[in-house]
Amino acid sequence: MTRRELREHCFKLLFCADFYPAGETGEQLEQYFTEPQEEEDTPDGASVVLHSPALDVFDSEYVRTRVGRIMELIPDLDARINEVAKGWTTKRMGKVELTILRLALFEIHYDEDVPDKVAINEAVELAKRFGGDDSPSFVNGILAKLV
Repeated sequence: MTRRELREHCFKLLFCADFYPAGETGEQLEQYFTEPQEEEDTPDGASVVLHSPALDVFDSEYVRTRVGRIMELIPDLDARINEVAKGWTTKRMGKVELTILRLALFEIHYDEDVPDKVAINEAVELAKRFGGDDSPSFVNGILAKLV
């Protein structure tokens, strides 16, 4: 599985985790890996996979570990975001944008294997795919200030 696909799984899990009480988070995250594959038919009749949580043992452990580490660091990550987000706080931000910012900030500060430029680019790509029209520029602007 590519890094982009693994990052997308991390994003989805982190996004979901924000909606569950702390005691239920672990159980809900485990359930993620048992969900069926989700597909959609395009206008030209082709079938496109929207979501496939089926990961091999290595990839699922990587995603679980990474998501767990990010969740532990959320207070620190949010504090850093709040320092630079003029006129915004993490409580006011959309969940999609906030989740993307947390993931990218984790990669920038805690993952030496991901260059800052790559983390920012991937965050903008996630924002294009999952966010609204203004999400890519918002995410890019906050991350530029953080770097």
